[in-house]
Amino acid sequence: MARLSNDQRLANLHDEALRQFDDVQSALRDERLQCLQDRRFYSLAGSQWEGPLSNQYENKPKFEVNKIMLSVIRVVNEYRNNRITVDYVSKDGTQNDKLAEACDGLYRADEQASVADEAYDNAFEEAVGGGIGAWRLRTVYEDEEDPEDDRQRIRIEPIFDADSSVFFDLGAKRQDKSDAKFCFVVTSMTRQAYKDTWGDDPASWPKIIHQYEFDWATPDVVYVAEYYKVEEKTETIRIFAAIDGTEERYTQADFANDETLEETLMAIGSREVRQKRVKRKKVRKYVMSGGRVLEDSGYIAGKCIPIVVVFGKRWFVDNVERCMGHVRLAKDAQRLKNMQLSKLGEISALSSVEKPILTPEQVAGHQVMWSEDNLKDYPYLLVNPITGQNGEQTISGPVAYTRSAAIPPAMAALLQITEVDMQDILGNPAGADKMVSNISGKAVEMIQARVDGQAFIYMSNFAKGMKRCGEIWLSMAQEIYTEDKRKMKTVDQAGEVGMIELMQPTIDQETGEMVMANDLGAASFEVNVEVGPSSSSKKQATVRALTGMLQITTDPETAQVLSAMAMMNMEGEGISDANAYFRKKLLRMGVVKPTEKEAEEMMAEMQGQPQDPQAMYLQAAAEEATAKAAKARADTVETVASAELKRAQTIETLSKVENDDQTQAINSAKTIQEMMRNG
Repeated sequence: MARLSNDQRLANLHDEALRQFDDVQSALRDERLQCLQDRRFYSLAGSQWEGPLSNQYENKPKFEVNKIMLSVIRVVNEYRNNRITVDYVSKDGTQNDKLAEACDGLYRADEQASVADEAYDNAFEEAVGGGIGAWRLRTVYEDEEDPEDDRQRIRIEPIFDADSSVFFDLGAKRQDKSDAKFCFVVTSMTRQAYKDTWGDDPASWPKIIHQYEFDWATPDVVYVAEYYKVEEKTETIRIFAAIDGTEERYTQADFANDETLEETLMAIGSREVRQKRVKRKKVRKYVMSGGRVLEDSGYIAGKCIPIVVVFGKRWFVDNVERCMGHVRLAKDAQRLKNMQLSKLGEISALSSVEKPILTPEQVAGHQVMWSEDNLKDYPYLLVNPITGQNGEQTISGPVAYTRSAAIPPAMAALLQITEVDMQDILGNPAGADKMVSNISGKAVEMIQARVDGQAFIYMSNFAKGMKRCGEIWLSMAQEIYTEDKRKMKTVDQAGEVGMIELMQPTIDQETGEMVMANDLGAASFEVNVEVGPSSSSKKQATVRALTGMLQITTDPETAQVLSAMAMMNMEGEGISDANAYFRKKLLRMGVVKPTEKEAEEMMAEMQGQPQDPQAMYLQAAAEEATAKAAKARADTVETVASAELKRAQTIETLSKVENDDQTQAINSAKTIQEMMRNG
């Protein structure tokens, strides 16, 4: 079969991508349109009257009392007060693993450099408002202006209008879309901007483009999509057993890059024991329009589609993914309230004073007096008597009086019902605003629990997105953070800026062997997420619980610990210094686990104190043992270096002999190796 040219390959891929996007977009169009309408409903002035309702109230008052926006803001603020962070943990459960701490620091540094909070905040608010939000991860050069600097860093960037721009394949059922085969991220640009950027005119596109449901070009805008496609490749791993029993794994690429690798392995006594076939995932990125593939960006770093999606509420009905946020169920109640208040305003605008109804003959000549009555408050008003045909007086007063506008009783009752319905739908957020100063602590906790309850599902779903973000970041970092001795910025939990050096040779303190510190390629981590305290009231509840335990404790040491822990959880102006003091006290008591910095400070403090003779003797013995261990490690390093030198000499000898003498050379190498073991 003839190999396709690159242009033909891209043309076929473009046809496939158009069909895939049309299938996804048509299946999700109505659902995503509702998400967009929900966001418009609560965030844009006047949008609550859009549609047929506006025609019914034409030339009438149209008031908006936006209760939904206040509720959305409460949920968003709950998240902003309690950020969700990513935490890498070794799969063996070792929390203090140095490499895991390095990953944590690098991730926080990338967050800081990216201003990732903007991406998180935008995604969370879109998820709460409309039902879906998203952000992306991408790699950038560390120094864009230096053409020789090819070092890269990972950036976290927002995606706006995720409901109308982010589309994963319909087969992706996982909430974090980790099982997705492809993804589209659609953006719009003007026709002129498209021509200037990509050079072609949408008018020249093939006519077949009009067969698709999605219109890639309108008179105003042209749509361009990032197309991420997952490719799976099966790779054979060859496993070799060394003389000392350890196993080493090599890919076909390793042998392709080094043609002498197999001969070298045989020369040092390694033998192939088995092979293993594994599936490798790679993600390829394209940029496309309705007319063609605009750019083939090649394989991106990592094995994951670098798009993180978060949902407000999500479920499947009729095998269609459906989602919504905090707005949709409250829209009808909000519209009804707006209609009632608008009608009430219209009624209130009418005069409440009963006005006389007179004939033109009665006020003839007295119009000014009647028009100025409200201003000058005349003691009386004049009217002309009306006489009949025979001169008799027929009318001497007003024909009738106007009635003052009255509020229908049904409307007053409906206003109250609507208000209760909105509170029920939105989670009764007003309860938190009604707390008074003398309310009991238990009541505060119950009210706060109600307020937190409405935000819980959104926080939980956002945590799933943050976990996926940590997984994507790690897969990308393992490919681009690989330079030997590269110095990189880190940020710890307290916000302190530090620095680590990648791929740094060091000696393992336990085995005495040479290892590479901060080797992200060797990282095998699980990603956890941590959520801050839901509110300050929970800290207050902790203080009350500790105080209650303090009253029933008889052990003085336990009482001291409980009181110190209570002080640590107290909040208020100027209390931070006291919190630090009591934390230090608990550290000395061994109750609180110290951080690395705190451990170093405690060690330095202990070394500065005078020691008793026994302690000095134990310290001297420990130093002597440490010196012996260091000498043993140095001897080991020297031996390893000597062996490496001899192995290099052996390989050089092998390269000089002819093919027909290689068997003899290998036997010689084995003899040399035996001499090395005996000597």
